[in-house]
Amino acid sequence: MVTAILLMHVERGRVNEVAEKLADIPGVSEVYSVAGRWDLAAIIRVKENDRLAELVTAELLRVEGILETETMIAFRAFSRHDLEAAFSLGFNK
Repeated sequence: MVTAILLMHVERGRVNEVAEKLADIPGVSEVYSVAGRWDLAAIIRVKENDRLAELVTAELLRVEGILETETMIAFRAFSRHDLEAAFSLGFNK
């Protein structure tokens, strides 16, 4: 599994529209509107690097309103949320 974080600058007034289009793309698991230097952050989870390359270099070109991107590939995940979810599987509270 390949996980990447995609940061985007988006045309003014199009953040919600672009976020909704991104969320419909297979492999894009989450899209967040964010404060700070970037407008949107998307979490991409795909099976292999070739799919990531296709998504970032071809499919994103079809989404109008994206001005600039920066892609970061994750090496490891460190998440208390994921650990808690895994340990609670099969247990009723």
